[in-house]
Amino acid sequence: MFTALLVALVIGGLIIFLLQRRKNQVLKTEDGWWGAGAPPEGEEDLTIRSFKVTTTDEELEDLYRRMDQTRPVPSLEDSQFHYGFNSHYLQKVVSYWRKDFDWRRQVDKLNQYPHFKTNIEGIDVHYVHVKPKTVPEGTKAIPLIMVHGWPGSFYEFYGLIPMLTEPSDPGQLVFEVVCPSIPGYGFSEAPRKKGFDSVCAARIFHKLMKRLGFQQFYAHGGDWGWLVTTNMAQLEPKTVKGLHVNFAPPSKPGLLVTLSIVLGRRFPKLFGFTETDVERLYPCMEKLVLESIKESGYMHIQATKPDTAGCGLNDSPVGLAAYILEKFSTWTDHDFRNLEDGGLTRKFSLDDLLTNVMIYWTSGCIVSSMRFYKENFGKGLDVPHAKIPVFVPTGFACFPNELMHTPKLWVKQKYHNLVSFSPMQRGGHFAAMEEPRLMAEDIQQFTRSVEEMMKKKKE
Repeated sequence: MFTALLVALVIGGLIIFLLQRRKNQVLKTEDGWWGAGAPPEGEEDLTIRSFKVTTTDEELEDLYRRMDQTRPVPSLEDSQFHYGFNSHYLQKVVSYWRKDFDWRRQVDKLNQYPHFKTNIEGIDVHYVHVKPKTVPEGTKAIPLIMVHGWPGSFYEFYGLIPMLTEPSDPGQLVFEVVCPSIPGYGFSEAPRKKGFDSVCAARIFHKLMKRLGFQQFYAHGGDWGWLVTTNMAQLEPKTVKGLHVNFAPPSKPGLLVTLSIVLGRRFPKLFGFTETDVERLYPCMEKLVLESIKESGYMHIQATKPDTAGCGLNDSPVGLAAYILEKFSTWTDHDFRNLEDGGLTRKFSLDDLLTNVMIYWTSGCIVSSMRFYKENFGKGLDVPHAKIPVFVPTGFACFPNELMHTPKLWVKQKYHNLVSFSPMQRGGHFAAMEEPRLMAEDIQQFTRSVEEMMKKKKE
């Protein structure tokens, strides 16, 4: 009896020790230098400089000349968006872009919020920093960094920013928002050396937030922004107060996830699967395998030879628009593949879509943005951050038309302190841009929950 009790205590103590040890595990990283040549001697330049988006007559004339010289390609009959961007509809988009789209007006819209640049690890990092005009007495604005993905940009958050910094309900939390461009995207300088992956971006954004005076903050991300902010939580879990994401594919599926895929359709309750989970996951071959193959061709190109395809896109504005806007069609709703116009204007305006394209065109960043896939996938699937759980309080917004459906069980395999899991009413991959109000509400609810939890711990 005594021996059995002793063995039980030892085993129990060992399990607690291992769990605690794992909980204390953080992602390791080292400073890098991504500028040209060797790092200069002397202290780092910590200057923060104001930045404005600009344009010129020469820039627009070059754009129009290239558009006018495009050679249209006829689409196959009855092909809709199943072969990619429908060429007939592309001509209509290009016509609007050429004759009606006002880039100068959109530049003014981009500049409605303050832009800045600062040099970190040898490259200029661009970001938008929006402070609330008013903060309720007795409270403080909550710092929040929001990170975009591909083929998006900081502009994805423009509809969301005012809902967080100037909420209509006086009882809601007020945020101070920082939206950086991932290095190599938008107006952030591209790394000059190989190896710049999501962990490097996470490290740089931590340095950015500290440079802005934030010792703790919340983080939100989708697409690559999901991985960058996740890495931020793994690097400095005490700095990131809470992590909110709307994309969380299993980075390294374990036994439980595998079993849930095999048995979940027959025994859904055993894995906590809802009717929506079953509907979105099964049949597996169609929903998880074939669908992924249909939509991941771009990923294989960008993860292997990004510069080859990127050269053409960097030279042709129409080719660039087709490549980017096709994602805003299919990734918003897979059923949009069945429409001649790809359903593009059902959820977005052409002005907003073309503004995002113009950020890529005017900054010339398409090749460097594509290289981010090569840098991340080129290191294999067994990278350190894939093995480390996240213990920072996490909120997951589960949008119904996301590229890959992630049940709550799967999310919890990575995010061990899952505070909220919110099935959203509508929305797809570009949720912050498509459904800013729903996203703002979920960020509000999640942050309030975490703040209340922390308040109770202090008491």
